[in-house]
Amino acid sequence: MKVKAVILDLDNTLMDFGYLKANSIRAAITAMVESGMQVEEESAFEEIMQIYAEKGWEYQKVLDEFIIKHESRINWQYLAAGITHYRKTREAQLKPYPYVHSTLIRLIKDGVRLAVVSDAPAREAWLRLYQLNFHRLFDVVVTFDDTGKTKPCPEPFELALKKLDLESGDVIMVGDWPERDMVGAKKLGILSIFARYGDLFETVHSGADYEICRFDEILKIIRELETAHV
Repeated sequence: MKVKAVILDLDNTLMDFGYLKANSIRAAITAMVESGMQVEEESAFEEIMQIYAEKGWEYQKVLDEFIIKHESRINWQYLAAGITHYRKTREAQLKPYPYVHSTLIRLIKDGVRLAVVSDAPAREAWLRLYQLNFHRLFDVVVTFDDTGKTKPCPEPFELALKKLDLESGDVIMVGDWPERDMVGAKKLGILSIFARYGDLFETVHSGADYEICRFDEILKIIRELETAHV
């Protein structure tokens, strides 16, 4: 198999989004408490994370909802404090996993094209790519706003293939969420690689064709695929 492109998930595949999210929320809570909000910080953290669990990681009104629940109305001072410190922490701590940047550059030098397929809204996905300084590395970026569908629906993968002008047998998919990334890839006959280092769910059986514990192991898998039938 000649690997012509690698399709990558964004959050928890290229960067530790779970860690970043948790730290940013804790910073927001501390700021709201310092501005006068009467809540216990650990309980507040658990409550906010539950809102995310119910409404998705990209839910933009989580602090609004939390404040209204506790204050019966929006308190703009608390909200401003929370948002400001959330953003400061997120921007300060946003960085790729080890070996990600060097591996992406190696793939590009080897003539392998790169694509992102993310369930994040376009605005958030592109902000992360720019903040990571990855925005020039990818030939194709597909977000939720491009299809209105999330993985494992086939549409995001199909659009990526269309933009790459490649067939499913020409690419591999790397992601951290088996039920979305692996299942979605397999629906189209795309070989899948499970990023175990980004797993948030203590997955036992990923259902992937391959698994990696660090990002640069992708290079070894590609070499194996390309020499298997030589």
